[in-house]
Amino acid sequence: MSTSTGDDVIAVLSHDHREVEQMFTELEQIGTADVERRQNLTEKAIIELVRHSVAEEAYLYPAVRDLLPDGNQLADREIAEHAQAEETMKQLERSDAGEAGHAELLARLMAEIRDHIAEEEGELFPRLRDAASAEQLAELGRKVEAIKKIAPTRPHPAAPDTPPGNKLMGPVTGLIDRMRDALSGRGKD
Repeated sequence: MSTSTGDDVIAVLSHDHREVEQMFTELEQIGTADVERRQNLTEKAIIELVRHSVAEEAYLYPAVRDLLPDGNQLADREIAEHAQAEETMKQLERSDAGEAGHAELLARLMAEIRDHIAEEEGELFPRLRDAASAEQLAELGRKVEAIKKIAPTRPHPAAPDTPPGNKLMGPVTGLIDRMRDALSGRGKD
């Protein structure tokens, strides 16, 4: 998930949302028959969702807390939704695409993420655009793109999800995850 450098945070994150939705649509279209493709695409979706979530938790939600009058409540709600989706992703990661429960877990994750995206794009993003300057949004976009490059690629439900813990642990965990992915071939076609 990458966009051109210079996009503001809303453009970067909205682009991520479109890419994840594209993966979900493809997963729905291939169904359960092609187990290997389903497994690979599920892994790719999880990788992208984790990287996206880490970036939001590191930079978007602190900005929401600072810039919106009810920012603490909004950020807390979004982080709780991330935690729920991360638990689902962890369960998916432990399952095999050929197992009976995999399809149900994947459907649950898709519903959780689609609801989350609808809330962000329908409520949070417009309010943030009204409250922040173009310079603030552009700086957040640069920070989000940078952290996604070093973010974890696997769900870690017990990891800190707010600064400073997430900013300290994220790159270390991300390095370990990327090493594991390289050794296992996870996320590759």
